[in-house]
Parts: sequence; structure tokens; C-alpha cells
Amino acid sequence: MAFDKIQVANPIVEMDGDEMTRIIWEWIKDKLIFPFLDLDIKYFDLGLPNRDATGDKVTIESAEATLKYNVAIKCATVTPDEGRVKEFNLKAMWRSPNGTIRNILNGTVFREPIICKNVPRLVPGWTKPICIGRHAFGDQYRATDTIIRGPGKLKLIFDGIEEQIELDVFNFSGAGGVALSMYNTDESIRAFAEASMNVAYQKRWPLYLSTKNTILKKYDGRFKDIFQENYETNWRGRFEDAGIWYEHRLIDDMVAYALKSEGGYVWACKNYDGDVQSDLVAQEVLDR
Repeated sequence: MAFDKIQVANPIVEMDGDEMTRIIWEWIKDKLIFPFLDLDIKYFDLGLPNRDATGDKVTIESAEATLKYNVAIKCATVTPDEGRVKEFNLKAMWRSPNGTIRNILNGTVFREPIICKNVPRLVPGWTKPICIGRHAFGDQYRATDTIIRGPGKLKLIFDGIEEQIELDVFNFSGAGGVALSMYNTDESIRAFAEASMNVAYQKRWPLYLSTKNTILKKYDGRFKDIFQENYETNWRGRFEDAGIWYEHRLIDDMVAYALKSEGGYVWACKNYDGDVQSDLVAQEVLDR
């Protein structure tokens, strides 16, 4: 029976991927999308060979296109390790495309499992979903790391317009070691806080932020302070009217609480914690 395709008004960014994803995604498009939808696709090949050929420029271009058109579909991609560099004869060990894209979009990723009564749960007490809000910007995923060879002094230097900072980090006295520098921005943390509180309010669920501010007193402490400031300024009244709350917890305490809880809350995590916890929750039940 003949029918008119649904006209999609705005373009959609397509980010093709690696290996079997390319084959499955092609099948989905041919069988389930193109016969029914008339849409303008902005195509970017994020397969590893093309990322290598373009010096990873294609990944940046796809993220910038997403900022322009607002909607994107991304297939699974390979982040190369030493073995992949040799296998594909790559020019470099390119960074994670997901990390690059998230950093440009400056967004928060929310993942929430679907609870199915007839699917056994690994944690029987999780009768409600746990929504993980992952701050998908900065930290380890945009860090600069290096191998230190031999003795010497490691310093952290900020060459600012308004202030200059120079901190002694460590004196290497032996064969060397490794070093890491990472960052985040107040603007991104505020956006993370606002997105997390907005999602929690829409769901009428409590919101928890987890950090390790007892160790990273300034770094994680900044997350804690900005969340609290945003809550007091913009959300406390609405949360209390809805019968929900916001609370900061140490990551250790939050993990223990999660295992004992029944679910039914939004858990705002820093980038690395969100990576781990979203995968953990996804393995518990069918993942959305």
C-alpha cells in the first residue's frame, strides 16, 4: 500500500561507526528509517580509518554540526589502544570520539534503566530505576598525561591574565614515573548542576551529587559549592514544594547507599564516576 513519507523538518547529524555497527546501522536505515521518513542527513564517517585519515578532524566537525542542528545519532566507535594502532597502522593513538564530542557539546548525559518485572535483577532491592547524570566534560577525559623519566621537579603552572599560579607538585628522585593534569570550568559545572536539578524536578525524584571532596578539597569542593549555590538560588523552593531534596554525599557513601536503596533518584556523578556507575546500573536491568 502506497503512503507518503513523514517529512522531517530539521536536519539530523549522522555519525557512522566501526566494525559491526556500520553493518547493523546500515540495515536499520534501509529497513526501518528511509522507507518511512524523508529527512536531511548530515553524514560524518567516524570509523577509525577515516578519523586517522583526517587527523580526527571529522570528529570535531561532527560535534560542531550537532551544536548547529541539535540532534545527532552516533554509532559505536573504537577508541584505539596500542594494539589497534599497530593493527590499523594509525598515525596516532587517537582520543575517544565520545570524549571529544561530549567536551565540545559541554553537556550532561543521563542514563536510566527500564525496570521489567519479568526480568530478574542482580540487585533485588532495586525496584525503581536509578538515573545517572554524568558530567560529560573535562576531568580525566580531557586530561594531559605524560611519562616522567629520571629525577626532577614537577610543577603546576597557570599563566593567567588576572593571576599567576605556580605550585610544586612532586620531586622525582628515582627512575621517574607518571604525571597527570586535568581541569574543569565553572560554566560547565553550573550547567551540570542546572541540568541535574531540572531532571530531578521533572521526575519528582531526590537528587544526590557524589564527589571525593575530602581528598580533592578544591577540585571536588568546587563541584560541591556550585551545586549547593545553584540549589539555594534556583531550586530549593521548588524541590521542597515537590517533596524532594538535594544532598551531597561522598562517593564511597553514595555507592554503599545505592546498593541498599530501592532506587528512584537522580545520581549526579563527575565524569569518571558517571562512566563507571552508568555501566554498573545498565548491567542491572535492560538499559534504556
